[in-house]
Formats: sequence, structure tokens, C-alpha cells
Amino acid sequence: MKFDDDNYYEKGKYQSTMAAVIVFSIIAVVIIVLIANADKIKRNANKTVASTPVDTSDTVVSASFDDYVTPSSLHPSDLDFYDLYPVDDVSSGEETEDDSDKEKEKETDPATDGKHTLVTYYDGTQEWVSISKYITTNVYDYTNLYDQDGIMEYTRNGRVISSFGVDISKEQEYVDFNKLKNAGCDFVMIRVGQRGYTSGLITEDEYFADNIRRAKSAGLDLGVYFWSQAVTEEEAEEEAQFVLDKIKGYNLIYPVAFVMEYSEDGTSRVESLTRNEKTMVARAFLKKIDEAGYKTVIYGDKAWLIKYLELNKVVSDFDVWLSEQEDMPTYPYEFTMWQYNRRGRIDGIKGDVNFNISMVDYSLR
Repeated sequence: MKFDDDNYYEKGKYQSTMAAVIVFSIIAVVIIVLIANADKIKRNANKTVASTPVDTSDTVVSASFDDYVTPSSLHPSDLDFYDLYPVDDVSSGEETEDDSDKEKEKETDPATDGKHTLVTYYDGTQEWVSISKYITTNVYDYTNLYDQDGIMEYTRNGRVISSFGVDISKEQEYVDFNKLKNAGCDFVMIRVGQRGYTSGLITEDEYFADNIRRAKSAGLDLGVYFWSQAVTEEEAEEEAQFVLDKIKGYNLIYPVAFVMEYSEDGTSRVESLTRNEKTMVARAFLKKIDEAGYKTVIYGDKAWLIKYLELNKVVSDFDVWLSEQEDMPTYPYEFTMWQYNRRGRIDGIKGDVNFNISMVDYSLR
């Protein structure tokens, strides 16, 4: 075997280098451990000093490295530096949503923010509409609203303060008002007449005269309504005068109602009116009735009242008769009467009839 001096030299050099690296590594580990356990060493030192009797002489008290670092003072966990850094909690695998974000979402959701109401249009489409701060909202507590076999009652302090009624026209044909009253009906709203959807002619309801006479005889409280198709304020006043002529001599406890609706086939005269024009027509009718000394109310469903009229120009002077077929109204503003069922059945009337509740006592208004 040949001895290679160069290889031997290189091997020796390599071994020396590795030895140096190992030594420095050991020193580095010791330094790191000392730094990491500085507080513990300091505490041990204090304990040692505190437990050692103090000599009042000039004796120098010294301690060796072994006095501070003993086998019992170091543990494997002391070398774990990872706990010096914060660790994210990912155990659930889901992000936690901030409560403030939930509150912001609630505030911006029109269904829960308390600032919007849902309107359903005649074609079935829906829209969240802002609730006006300039129109008085109703303060009814619907937990006090009870359905007694189809007849709605509203109570206050355990006492019924509402009245139940129906609205009728020639569609109901002959009505037995005595049976109607005995069945629990308090008032009737009777149609006086209407203006033709396309012809524009004013006609009296065929059953009006007989209905109002016999309803009064049965002891029911009376109110009336007119189906308008006026396209000008002058036509609205003409309709109002027609009504006044027909109700002369009758003591009406309930209001005279203005009713304006679109026809189902979309051919009504009022289709072309703007929102402002419909509002002015309604005001002209109701103002003339009011000036004659009768109570007044405007009829409409939620969409008609909120989107097809300038409601703030009407409710400031006249009551609202709401038509909304729900378990409880979602209409946010004040109303005095509520038509809640268009398919009501009651003794004295053949077939369906509209059920209404009056939330106020009109005999006191």
C-alpha cells in the first residue's frame, strides 16, 4: 500500500476543521441556553445569596458556574424557542367573523335595518322601499290583534277597542242585514257608485239605495265609498258632488272613502296619470267631502299608497283605509281601517265578501 502524504495532510486539515466547528457549536449552544435562562439563573443566584449567611468581614463571596447551572435547572423545554412567537388558532379551520361586521351587515340589510318596507307590485315583482321619516308611522301592537273565527279584534288593556265590518256592492246582491248584524258585524261600507274605467260615465250602484236603507234599519253603522276614474281635479269634484247628493239625509258614522284602482286589463283611464296627478285628484275629491262635514278616508293597498301616490300630501289631512291580505299589516304608516280578507264568509251574505277592522271608534271622531 502506498502512503499518500497529500491525502494525509488534507485529511488532518479536515479533521481539525470539524473539531473546531463542533467546539464552537457547543459554546454557542451553552451561550444560547444561558441567555434563555438568564432570569432563572438570576433567581437561583438570589436564592443562593439569600440563603448564605452574610459575613460582615471583607470576605469575598464567589460562586462557580456549577452553583448556578445544575442538572435540575435545565429541561428540554428550555431549548424550545418557538413559543416566543404568537401562533394562530387554526384548530377550527374556520375564520371568526367580527361582531362589528355582523352589525354592519344587519344595518345594511333592508330586511332587518328597520328603515325599509317590502312592496309587492301588481305584476308580482318586489322592492324594498325606504320608510319616510316625514310620514307618521303606526304604533299598533299586533300582539293585541286576535282572530276570532275570522273576525279580527284589536284590544287595549284587555278590552276590545276595534269594530268589525264588511264592504258591499251589487256584487253581493241581496244582503240580509239583520243576520249580518247578529253574526257580529258592526258596520258596513256601501258602494255609492263608480265612474267607468273607459267610458268615464258616472253611474250609481244598482243596490246602493236599497242597501243603505235596509242597513240603517238593521242598526248597523254606515259608511260609503266611490270608485273613481277621474283624470282631473274637476272630475274628482264632480264625483264628490255625486256622492254628496246620494247620501244626503243619512247619518254616516263611518267615512266616505275614495277608491282608485287600475283595471286588470290595463285599460283604465287613470293609467296615464302621474303620481302627482293621482294625488291631486284624490285630494280634490276628499277635500270637497270634508268641507261638507263628512269624515274622509283614502283606500288603497300598500303598493298603491306608497308608490303610486305622494302619500305625504294625503295622510296629513285624511285617514287611510288599508287593503292588505296578511295575518298582520306590514304597511308602516298610520291607518284607521284595514281590509284584511277578500274571501270572507258570514251569515247574511251569499258568497265571498271583504272583511274589515276599524282600529278606531269613528263614533268619537
